[in-house]
Amino acid sequence: MNKKDIENLVKMGGAASTIAAKLAFFPPEPSYQVDLDEQTQKLKLLGVPQSEKGEVSILQTKRGHYIFAVFVRNKAATLTLLYSHGNAADIGQMFQFFVELSVRLRVNVMGYDYAGYGRSNGEPSEQNTYADIEAVYKCLKEIYEVKEEDIILYGQSIGSGPTLELATKLPKIKAVILQSAILSGLRVMYRIKYSLWLDIYKNIDKIPYVSCPILVIHGTEDEVVDISHGKKLWELSKMKYEPLWINGGNHCDLQVFPQFFTHLKKFITSVERQSDCQTIEESIIDLNYTLDITNEIKCRPSIEEIEKSRISTEHKEIIAIRPSTDKRVLKPRISVDKREKPRKSMDYFGKSRISTDLAERGRNSIDRFGDMMRSVAYCNIDCLKQTLSEED
Repeated sequence: MNKKDIENLVKMGGAASTIAAKLAFFPPEPSYQVDLDEQTQKLKLLGVPQSEKGEVSILQTKRGHYIFAVFVRNKAATLTLLYSHGNAADIGQMFQFFVELSVRLRVNVMGYDYAGYGRSNGEPSEQNTYADIEAVYKCLKEIYEVKEEDIILYGQSIGSGPTLELATKLPKIKAVILQSAILSGLRVMYRIKYSLWLDIYKNIDKIPYVSCPILVIHGTEDEVVDISHGKKLWELSKMKYEPLWINGGNHCDLQVFPQFFTHLKKFITSVERQSDCQTIEESIIDLNYTLDITNEIKCRPSIEEIEKSRISTEHKEIIAIRPSTDKRVLKPRISVDKREKPRKSMDYFGKSRISTDLAERGRNSIDRFGDMMRSVAYCNIDCLKQTLSEED
């Protein structure tokens, strides 16, 4: 690809970025219902096995969406996982896995649905997922009174995007776990040397700014996101913990391998024992970096309100949502990708491609991106069903 081709690609980058973002998300049909328990006056999941073990919340994000979250409590826990799931799944489908994580790792687990997933209203997008995870984090702190230093962020596949976005803003977060994570959306398809501004989830640019221990887990036979993504993320981590490369593991079947939970437990025990980021075990390299975040959420609107809002969104109607009374502003932070602003520098692909039709190649690229992300979507559901069936 020559310089002129790149310039043309950048010119049409806005449209390509929007299309790519739409192709990146595949919300499934909701696998659960939510109802109000008349006796306890608490929300509960319907149609989900072991649902009585979860505490359901409805949260309002700063972008005006209502999202659902579920909290699985372990009485012996000192740490809490904030779990961002992969594509084409929701908290109903993930719930039994949340329970297993809670029991086997002796932690609390908070899972949530992105805007447009499950019973959460709105449409999924990169920026919406960032607002979603911020709302869940604030709920953990304000409703469940979980301290920042007792939270571990866990991102699976596309969930690594919101996970690392939030991690760059939290100087005291306990740790980060990345499972089958991506370097960026476009890098799933192409080997590119520099980040294009039209790309989404540029984890490769964010992970150097994460100031806590990071565990990377990836399968050696991952056919969706090559293991090179996981290895590069581990290489760029400031505080490297011993990674787990699962021999023979694919994109979404890692939890069926015995070393999966063994290594997770080892990591949880390691960070649990540390008094601060300077006294962790020898397997972690210490470097200092701090950032800040402030934001406010609203919890627990009525079921009728969320369903009405969801239906309105599906029919593309505009509804009035009461603006937040929070006048605080999210503090700007240092970021190598300067998100939400066009990049002025020229980006180059790592390998040149011979082509006489740039427009056609652009369409083919988006099609490949859609096919790739759809394979992630189907893999998420299939492997989850396989895991649960084997457990039964």
